[in-house]
Amino acid sequence: MTVENSVIGDIDVIFKLYDEGTAYQKSVAKKHWKGFERSLIEAEIGESRQWKIIVDGEIACVFAITYSDPFIWEEKDKEPSIYIHRIATNPFFRGNGFTKRIVAWAKEFALENEKRFIRMDTGSGNDKLNNYYISCGFTYLGITEYQVTDSLPEHYKGGSSSLFEIAVQ
Repeated sequence: MTVENSVIGDIDVIFKLYDEGTAYQKSVAKKHWKGFERSLIEAEIGESRQWKIIVDGEIACVFAITYSDPFIWEEKDKEPSIYIHRIATNPFFRGNGFTKRIVAWAKEFALENEKRFIRMDTGSGNDKLNNYYISCGFTYLGITEYQVTDSLPEHYKGGSSSLFEIAVQ
């Protein structure tokens, strides 16, 4: 199992995993992704912020990072952090603990890049998912409501998010 930067040639697989992730979200939660612009994913790939986990030569999981998330994290965004977004797992690989692998990778990445925190958010109201993120090492910080802005993807509109954080030592 390796974590590597995604490349433009991965984009169709990334969107397939997002579609499968959205279908899964719809089956287990009230809030779900509502699609993403291709240009967003292309930009993330170009900026080396879109990642993939490879297992036996196959993309098993994808995720993105950013270094700033002011609309969700407000004042805390000023602290040196990486933010993990859009973890999507190939259904054939679910149950393999990829979030824990992402956390281990993110800790190393954060230290190498002088970041003090690893942060995530997810739609609020999903206790099972919240508890899973806590079991992966995150501290639950509570719920935030945010201003609607065109700077956030569509699924953020009309809701709130649960916030999670890991302090990097």
